[in-house]
Amino acid sequence: MHTVAVLVLDHVVPFDMATPIEAFGRTRLPDGRRPYRVRVCGAAPEVATETFALRVPWGLEALAEADTIIVAGCAEGAPPPAPEVLDALRAAAAAGTRIASICSGAFILAATGLLDGLRATTHWVAAERFAERFPRVEVRPDVLYVDNGQFLTSAGAAAGLDLCLYMIRRDLGSAVAADAARMAVVPLEREGGQAQFIVHAQPPVARGSLLEPVLAWIEDNLGQDITLDALAARGGMSERTFSRRFREQTGTTPLQWLLRARVRRAQFLLETTDHAVERIAAQAGFGSPTAFRERFKRVVGVTPYAYRSSFRRSAA
Repeated sequence: MHTVAVLVLDHVVPFDMATPIEAFGRTRLPDGRRPYRVRVCGAAPEVATETFALRVPWGLEALAEADTIIVAGCAEGAPPPAPEVLDALRAAAAAGTRIASICSGAFILAATGLLDGLRATTHWVAAERFAERFPRVEVRPDVLYVDNGQFLTSAGAAAGLDLCLYMIRRDLGSAVAADAARMAVVPLEREGGQAQFIVHAQPPVARGSLLEPVLAWIEDNLGQDITLDALAARGGMSERTFSRRFREQTGTTPLQWLLRARVRRAQFLLETTDHAVERIAAQAGFGSPTAFRERFKRVVGVTPYAYRSSFRRSAA
């Protein structure tokens, strides 16, 4: 029997803890047998959440006996993991144990150094903070989960269930995983990634900088044909200087910034209007509906139609 150890620490997020317990605990083989044994492990006999206390049956020594370890996320402001927790995870990794994290559990896993040089994800709200704290990890804020083989990470909340179902499918095949998905009343695979849930904020730029009025002008004129030459002229610079300054102050190129701004405008219009996709493509400044659909799906992860059906709000 495959042992799954769910690691919970103080200020654990109950949803992140319950997801693997339920997903793996309820999985059944065609003959009715349970393929997984689930153990809840911690560094102390009792763990506090923000709403209740939890008695933990197994200690860190149980991690050495696990085939899979799931690191549950902790609430913002939780203390850093104790050295013995990180040592236990490193020892398990050295023994070949599969280790996965759910949501902010990626912060705990990354603190071990095991994710250095690898791709990882976490809740999109925490992605920038994660990238700053762990610069050796390539953060992917636009996906539901990342599989590096031995180490896996998932985005927030429901994405943890996506990851658990993915691991069940990898372990036992699609039929067993599909049955587990039916028990959870969720699809075995969801379309798109967590990018579809992200409110794509304008890339930051220092207030009072030379670029601030240029970026404001772009936002007001997204429906027009905007060229690099026109932007550089508006900023009073050569194209080369403008491109260099732009990357220095925003971390991206003028073209990428413009495309993101157009996608943000399209998201807003899809949510708040009944306009046809063709009209929204023009309002957001895309050259054609086809170019709009391709770019939108590449950035957001789903088609404009799928996005509207998920996030449509009544127009004011």
